[in-house]
Amino acid sequence: MDALYTAAATATHGRDGRTVTSDGKVDLALGIPVEMGGNGQGTNPEQLFAAGYAACFGSALGVVGRAAKVDVSDAAVTAEVGIGKQGEGFALAVTLRVELPEGLDQETGRKLVEQAHQVCPYSNATRGNIPVDLVVE
Repeated sequence: MDALYTAAATATHGRDGRTVTSDGKVDLALGIPVEMGGNGQGTNPEQLFAAGYAACFGSALGVVGRAAKVDVSDAAVTAEVGIGKQGEGFALAVTLRVELPEGLDQETGRKLVEQAHQVCPYSNATRGNIPVDLVVE
């Protein structure tokens, strides 16, 4: 693959530290969620992954919508990223909730969401690695 763009971020002190992108546009304190024994005072990798996946999937939905001549510009994508114990380590699971624009029928919307799942780079990266559940709302 020839990269069209490369993002770079550096994290220090793991989940209880800070992450900064090379251009300085993202500079965030990290904190372990209360549910995992932390104080929850900063963002966490799962939130950042969820934000990126939701945005990327929304763009992929726009690409397939335009190709099908269906306006999905008012669609909203919510990515829920769960983390839990798996064996000796941890694993992730994702639910993508896609709220279709008013007036778009469920069958057409479902087909577009499934097509977007084939196009989205995040979906391609996770396919076969973590479960991703598609929910059309």
